[in-house]
Amino acid sequence: MSASRTNILQKIKQALQQKVPVPFSVTAPEQLYPAAANDLSVVFAEKFSSLQGRFTYCASVADRAKQLNGLLATRGWQKLYCPDRVIRQELAKQNLSLDYTDDLSHCDVAITACEYLVARTGSFFLSSADPSGRLGSVYAPVHICFAHAGQLVHDMDEALLLLREKYTDHLPSLISLATGPSRTADIEKTLVVGVHGPKEVFCFFLDN
Repeated sequence: MSASRTNILQKIKQALQQKVPVPFSVTAPEQLYPAAANDLSVVFAEKFSSLQGRFTYCASVADRAKQLNGLLATRGWQKLYCPDRVIRQELAKQNLSLDYTDDLSHCDVAITACEYLVARTGSFFLSSADPSGRLGSVYAPVHICFAHAGQLVHDMDEALLLLREKYTDHLPSLISLATGPSRTADIEKTLVVGVHGPKEVFCFFLDN
């Protein structure tokens, strides 16, 4: 290798080792979005519903199982994709006879947990730490998210800080934000729902 090429590579290496200055302060001088006046669960439910999400309030674990069973029967959904053992054990304790499948491409609905609920945007914070991984909330035709009141936060910055505290230096390889059913307006600016992901998204919210 020529001396000039070696010199260039050394300069590139040195440049990569230098930290890029951050243009913003580490902590925001003031909250960009004021705290919600209403209860966070109400704010989330209203925002989530306005984005065509379907919000279901559950008073207890038994009530959640009952409402899920009713939804499955009404819609005729049979094949459930749910790798989460905790969720499956919970539903089994409620004596539900459910047909689980590992074939995500042919399931009727996927059931997942989430990391947090963002009230201001009506969003789920999801991560690959969930047993359903990267796929459950994306490729199933219908996504049902099991969440509870302890996961409610006002805004995304709070969720990100909590994730950093929870996982410290071992953040999941994927952290994503899901807001209602998938949608696109690529063709003639006409909004179409359910093209690149679930056509319907449900939140079964447990008030614990």
